[in-house]
This record gives sequence, structure tokens and C-alpha cells, in this order.
Amino acid sequence: MQRPTGVTPVTPDAPDPIDRPLLTQWWLDLCFVHWAVDPDDAAPLLPRGTVPDTHAGVTYVGLVAFRMHRVGWFRLPGLPYLGSFPETNIRLYSLDEQGRRGVVFRSMDASRLLPVAMGRAAFRLPYLWSRMRVRAAGDTVTYTSSRRLPGPRGAYSRIAVRPGERVAEPTELEHFLTARWGMHNAFPGGVAYLPNHHPRWSLHRAELLACEENLVQAAGLPAPSGPPASVLWSPGVPVRLGRPAARGER
Repeated sequence: MQRPTGVTPVTPDAPDPIDRPLLTQWWLDLCFVHWAVDPDDAAPLLPRGTVPDTHAGVTYVGLVAFRMHRVGWFRLPGLPYLGSFPETNIRLYSLDEQGRRGVVFRSMDASRLLPVAMGRAAFRLPYLWSRMRVRAAGDTVTYTSSRRLPGPRGAYSRIAVRPGERVAEPTELEHFLTARWGMHNAFPGGVAYLPNHHPRWSLHRAELLACEENLVQAAGLPAPSGPPASVLWSPGVPVRLGRPAARGER
């Protein structure tokens, strides 16, 4: 598949409301660490019907660590225990034939076994059960992850950041990496697009104090060989997830 024409623009605000959400949740204390990736390395890892989304000819892999909080179905109240847990994602950036920009998750480590099982069974998402912790001490936030099942065992990450000043005007690249209003995922009938909606990000600069991980390599990409292209932090947003739209639907 070639890069489509009529690609939707990158917008800091969600383009469409989701009045009847499939899921509601909060994403809290997010750390975004990104490295540049050759699009030729990313392309084989994306679902059929999508291509790497690029900025200035480069695509990116994101390591995003955060706290999932109070996941709820439809308009029901979010669950305080089963719906709240640390999560760490490895994600790539994608375009489909309709020109919709999204993310593709290569791995989604989470610390609650039941949500992991449900995410794998209901949405065919690459959820993995891991030991995880998010810890704030003074001006530092540390995220740790050690994979349990289904593997590869030994996949891990440890990230420590010091959040700084709020970003008044994010750059084009920072919007490209964070203003993502859906995900692409492979289903038996083909790739589907699952939209999301949340307020505009409150982004902060962040100093990366430690980054030890092999999740990127475990996700099928070359291990990062240099410093990240971008490190950001956000206190979080409330999120609504919409129903999957099959190929050709809007």
C-alpha cells in the first residue's frame, strides 16, 4: 500500500465527539519517550491496509508509560480496582487507506491479569501481563515493568523522569507524536480503526534521568542506538473510546 492522498491533518484537538463511548477511562501521569525509526523497519510490523505515518520523512517508535484509571464500559462508572493499573506501551504511527492517522500497538504491558485477558480476547490487542509500578518521589516519577506472560519473559523497562515546565506551544513533531485520535488494529475481517476523544494534552518538558529497556527490541524493532528524539510528560486526561470502524467506514 502506498501513502494515501487526502491525509487528515494533525490537530491538537479531537476532530469528532464520541457521544456513545464503548469504553471510558483516565490516562494519568504519562511519560512519552520517542526514538526516530526508519519507515522500512516499521512497515512490516503494521497491519495490512496501513503504512507508516511520517514527519519530515521519519517515523517514530514510542515507549509510553502511564497509569490507567477507572476503566468503564459504556457510560457505567469506572472500576476502582480492576480498572486501575500501570501500563506501558510500545507503539508505532500509522496511516490507513482513508488517510486516517493512528497508532499501532506492538505491545501493551499491564499489571492486571483480567484486563489483559479481556483486551486480548475482545479486541485482539497485544496485552501482556507484567509486574509494574509507578512511583513518584519528590520531583521524580519512576516507571518499572517486568513481563510475566505470555512473554518474551525478561522483557522489561525502567524509566525515571523529572517533569519540568509546561509546553506553551508544542512543536509540529510534539503534536504529531501525541495528538493521535485513534488506533489501527488487525481483526479477522481486516484492519479496523478505533477512535478516541479527550481534551487537548497538557504537555510538559521532562528530563530523562534513566531509561533501561528492551521492550522496543522485543516488539520487533532495532534497539534504540542513541538518545530519544523527544521526552514529554503529562498529568493526564479523561478519555472516551469509540466503536471500531471497519475498512472503508468513517
